[in-house]
Amino acid sequence: MEIAPILETIMLVCFGFSWPMNLIKAYKARSAKNSSLPFILLIITGYIAGISAKIVLGNINYVLVAYLLNLAIVSLNLIVYFRNVTFDKQINKN
Repeated sequence: MEIAPILETIMLVCFGFSWPMNLIKAYKARSAKNSSLPFILLIITGYIAGISAKIVLGNINYVLVAYLLNLAIVSLNLIVYFRNVTFDKQINKN
């Protein structure tokens, strides 16, 4: 077994644990004030690039699952960001 995919998966799992925590925090906050749309989009772009690299190289293995899970969770962060922007606009309207 090669060590590189194992190390890559460990990296993705470590990053991956932070996204659910960020998602829960943002959801509870009901505000986008401490969130950054460019940051979220940059992370999504990075995961898409990683997934694309796996596909282009034909290196489809279990690591791809970690990329896809992380991408899904960060995408949920994007949805919550826009939900929170709506809440911020409603508060500022009143």
